[in-house]
Amino acid sequence: MQALQENKMGVKPIPSLVLSMSFPVMLSMLVQAFYNIVDSMFVSHYSQTALTAVTLAFPLQNLLIAVSVGTSIGVNSLLSRKLGARDLEAAKKAAGNGLTLSLISWVFFAIIGLFFTKAFISFFSSDPELIRMGTQYSAICLFFSLGIFIDITCERILQGTGDTFHPMIIQGTGAIVNIILDPILIFGLFGFPRMGVLGAAIATVFAQHVSAVLAIYYVKKNREIVLDRPSFRLEKKTVKDIYAVGLPSIIMQAIGTILTTNLNKILIGFGTSAVAVFGIYFRLQSFIFMPIFGLNSGMIPVIGYNYGAKRPKRITSTVKVGLIVSLSIMSVGFAVFTFIPHILLSWFNATDEMMAIGVVAMQRISLCFISAGFCIVLGALFQGTGDGYISMIISVTRQLIFLLPAAYLLGRFVGLDALWYSFIIAETSSLGLTIYFFRKVYVRKIKTLAT
Repeated sequence: MQALQENKMGVKPIPSLVLSMSFPVMLSMLVQAFYNIVDSMFVSHYSQTALTAVTLAFPLQNLLIAVSVGTSIGVNSLLSRKLGARDLEAAKKAAGNGLTLSLISWVFFAIIGLFFTKAFISFFSSDPELIRMGTQYSAICLFFSLGIFIDITCERILQGTGDTFHPMIIQGTGAIVNIILDPILIFGLFGFPRMGVLGAAIATVFAQHVSAVLAIYYVKKNREIVLDRPSFRLEKKTVKDIYAVGLPSIIMQAIGTILTTNLNKILIGFGTSAVAVFGIYFRLQSFIFMPIFGLNSGMIPVIGYNYGAKRPKRITSTVKVGLIVSLSIMSVGFAVFTFIPHILLSWFNATDEMMAIGVVAMQRISLCFISAGFCIVLGALFQGTGDGYISMIISVTRQLIFLLPAAYLLGRFVGLDALWYSFIIAETSSLGLTIYFFRKVYVRKIKTLAT
């Protein structure tokens, strides 16, 4: 009787549980990655300058996503742990406070969008057309970012209760709306004006708000968490617990903003084609990495729930299943980027110069795919048990201590082709640190639960 009343994360067999929890998220992220690729393809066919402008604007978008996803990961981890411990009031508080924090975060980015985007794009280039396009795109995406904050937080709330089907519907709907609107607004179809990157930005934020409305609807229908007005009132302990996992994740992902900003600055010294190639790679690799991040999202609530319920064997089994799935996907990604990079680049109207740069870049960077998959899955263990700071340490070391300095030195003293080896150097360091921390966390937390 108790088993029947308990959340499925505590009783369902682990292999089928992890797959059923992760697959909808993986599928929705695949759709999202597909949208990112199609979006860039449309922009690239508008002009190479437009593609470069969107690439230069990406660090600001990445910072926005870092705050929204990081906060929601903290909500997800806390919510699932409280559900596992049967503390329903604390779980409800985690969800309500998470939505309030998302609203506050949006105000911050709306201000950045209004006043600071032009200065940011001007940091890379003095080309007035590039600055105009980059400013338009980033200003719209930041000022109207409330939709993505609400959407991501609501999706993580649903995932934290074990519902991964509706987040798939939410993300899939937003991506489809975006894909439909992109060519219409970029190229001016069906009587609409030809707006270029401005049209791409409008399509993006409109789709995000469609997803947000749908996400709110499904959260209201969720039976595990019933939100009321007091749950939205910020509580110091709840906020602290959210950011204990969320803040390291925010910092970890925000470091990506520092990384891509500086990499773009280094690459633009080799010409706009190098920046455009990096933008293409970033979108193409998302088609490989997004499913792994989806797997990570499905694993975190399972680990968090069973950690709260003190069931170490289920946690260990979750990690094993995650590793098998992750390494399988990454092996496919490695093969695709190694053997057919020229086909991938041709989708983006690549010039001969872009093709020469891109083939070398993709073949070399893909050498680190398998180790990256290993690290992402073990990161779910750290986040699910409340040790999000470990992922932050690994990310800082990988991106700022190894990748960025190596890229600068290899690019300056050896050349552009050698610069791509910096990704392999960084990923090797990340793998070593991940294994080290995994052993510590596993012994200190997981094995202790069994005693």
